[in-house]
Amino acid sequence: MATSASQTLRTSFLGNPTSSSSLSLSSKNPLAFSLPSRRRRLAAPRLVVVLSAARLDAKPTVLVAEKLGEAGLDLLKEFANVDCSYNLSPEELCTKISLCDALIVRSGTKVSREVFESSGGRLKVVGRAGVGIDNVDLGAATEFGCLVVNAPTANTVAAAEHGIALLTAMARNVAQADASVKAGKWLRNKYVGVSLVGKTLAVMGFGKVGSEVARRAKGLGMHVIAHDPYAPADRARAIGVELVNFDEALATADFISLHMPLTAATNKVLNDETFAKMKKGVRIVNVARGGVIDEDALVRALDSGIVAQAALDVFTVEPPPQGNKLVLHERVTATPHLGASTMEAQEGVAIEIAEAVVGALKGELAATAVNAPMVPAEVLAELKPYVELAEKLGRLAVQLVAGGSGVKNVKVSYASARAPDDLDTRLLRAMITKGLIEPICSVFVNLVNADFTAKQRGLRITEERTILDGSPENPLDSIQVQIANVESKFASAISDSGEIKVEGRVKDGVPHLTRVGSFEVDVSLEGSIILCRQVDQPGMIGLVGSILGEENVNVSFMSVGRIAPRKQAVMAIGVDDTPSKQSLKRIGDVPAIEEFVFLKL
Repeated sequence: MATSASQTLRTSFLGNPTSSSSLSLSSKNPLAFSLPSRRRRLAAPRLVVVLSAARLDAKPTVLVAEKLGEAGLDLLKEFANVDCSYNLSPEELCTKISLCDALIVRSGTKVSREVFESSGGRLKVVGRAGVGIDNVDLGAATEFGCLVVNAPTANTVAAAEHGIALLTAMARNVAQADASVKAGKWLRNKYVGVSLVGKTLAVMGFGKVGSEVARRAKGLGMHVIAHDPYAPADRARAIGVELVNFDEALATADFISLHMPLTAATNKVLNDETFAKMKKGVRIVNVARGGVIDEDALVRALDSGIVAQAALDVFTVEPPPQGNKLVLHERVTATPHLGASTMEAQEGVAIEIAEAVVGALKGELAATAVNAPMVPAEVLAELKPYVELAEKLGRLAVQLVAGGSGVKNVKVSYASARAPDDLDTRLLRAMITKGLIEPICSVFVNLVNADFTAKQRGLRITEERTILDGSPENPLDSIQVQIANVESKFASAISDSGEIKVEGRVKDGVPHLTRVGSFEVDVSLEGSIILCRQVDQPGMIGLVGSILGEENVNVSFMSVGRIAPRKQAVMAIGVDDTPSKQSLKRIGDVPAIEEFVFLKL
């Protein structure tokens, strides 16, 4: 098929004046996102985002299942009938929910699939008064057409202040000395502390809370560095913070303050291996999520002296079990998840969640939506494999970025025989954004908040379309994702023009990776992928396959793309299981393999 000149579509930024989207009410579906389909051409495609009360002739009913600040309740009562019923059993909640249009909870109420099923379709919004949404079944919410919103900003200052409180209390042994005095002792020599002035603090995660901690630490005379692959360098410079890579932060810091989300990439990110890279006598503060620290490894690091002290507000299991070695450790200061527990923060959260719920019931676009909204069935059916392809290409591309490289500029290219007004790419762009951001952030990206989330993180996504000759039967021929101005863990992923480049197609309904850098490959995007750059010579496929087979790692697909016979080649291997570090090391030690990378999908 011949291609014509590329046609630039848009730059993905919130409030983009070139966007053709508009909001409209729909009486048929109270939560509908309408996109133009191939069978229905529209001169001006509309994005319909609707969330309305079940009955237009009466006030909606909001069930508040856990204590909420009065300011938030007052806002709700101006718009809706408010039912404050606390400490409901799961059965009682399921009984009441069929009479409610919205539900507001904190962390103590489980909003399960049974709750959505019991609502009979009336429940339109679930508001989580706080950040985490572990207690809400997001899949069921989306399936039943219910929007889930949270309140992610109101507790920022409170969490930052608690981080600083733990930092200073730990440095001066405040908790231990207090307990000693109350036990009738006077041990001044035992509780000699350390000064903060001139010490290096590494802020791991430079989002809202992390940046506020950095500001306050600067005021205490500390030298502050930070690691966050999405942190805008200009924002860090504005408050005198230097952005560094992960290993440099660990090796340099006297104090480490954790503010990263708990994701697959950050789960137990502080472990025996990473503790070994730290300066001996480092002190650690965690007001983020308990799971980012391997707690058993932290106990070992405390016992060995690698970590001098730790101050923890969060734990893997809350509350920790009786006799927990970490909690009882002499050099650990512990608090019961008090990061957001100030009177001001509680009122702020109440107002923020009330505004989000009321806005959603009015049909307004919710920037704090955390679940994917419903899409018309015919559009979703056609785009489904391409949606999956788009997200996985984003995940692959961001995992190829070397640590410390900030992802700022991404170009997405679509090759299609469809006319420009017959293919709406907003859902695809949202899924690429999802794939780029979610592996290292706690935010949930969807069609509602994708552009807003990208802009918030300084991520500019431009789209380009190449119009192909041929039949428009399929919506797309290929999707290509390029990340500019970054270094790569896998040098072969860098194209001739200097960007990380991955490209994929849908074949028989299954997403395939078809290009990495300048190398053509063909591997199904299922499970995980190993990419190897090698000298093209006989026996390489069998050798790598044997290493994986010895560990019972099943190979689903294997493809080799090469420049020319006996020259360089890239081997792409799809695996169903995660190989051990030893197996990956054996692959890397093969003389003919020049570089390799393992990528999780």
